[in-house]
Amino acid sequence: MRRLPEKLNRAAQAALTSNYVSMSDLHWDEVKKFFDPDLMGALPDLYIRDTTAEDWQKVFDLVRDRGWEWKFQQGFAERPLPTAAEALNRPTDADTVELRVWPAPGVLAIVRPWSATEINFDIDLRELQGQQGVDTLCRFLRDLGRELGKSVTVTPEGGSPERAVLGYDLASDRVLLLADPAL
Repeated sequence: MRRLPEKLNRAAQAALTSNYVSMSDLHWDEVKKFFDPDLMGALPDLYIRDTTAEDWQKVFDLVRDRGWEWKFQQGFAERPLPTAAEALNRPTDADTVELRVWPAPGVLAIVRPWSATEINFDIDLRELQGQQGVDTLCRFLRDLGRELGKSVTVTPEGGSPERAVLGYDLASDRVLLLADPAL
């Protein structure tokens, strides 16, 4: 696992936290149903659509620039983080690759570079409980959306982007409910 020196990692974390202390796009009582692993699946999907290899590179750069912990694997072997073009243009018979990212301590997001046209993360809801979990997810969605200049949606595990329950809206620069939690 790659780490920045502890001093830099703490500074990055403090800078991130200070930018969002007063921002709660969503409130736990309103969205807790969408954070229930029994309802949503343990690993709901985050989608960013209509992407390019350049967008993938922005995600890789964001991971590095924010000082998030990460691990890149090809098959079962840990590897240095390649360029997005290298990750996306592997031979069809090559081992699968995945990038594991910890955008906050104890919160894992997994992305597999399968296609340049869509970025899809899995995130573990069991790590995102209570208002702190909601704020952490909102911050992650906002960071991705702002960096790429695109909306980011969250669906139940295995769901399609058309059935999103919440997401970062680029126009309002907020994470919004996209489905009625009462349903």
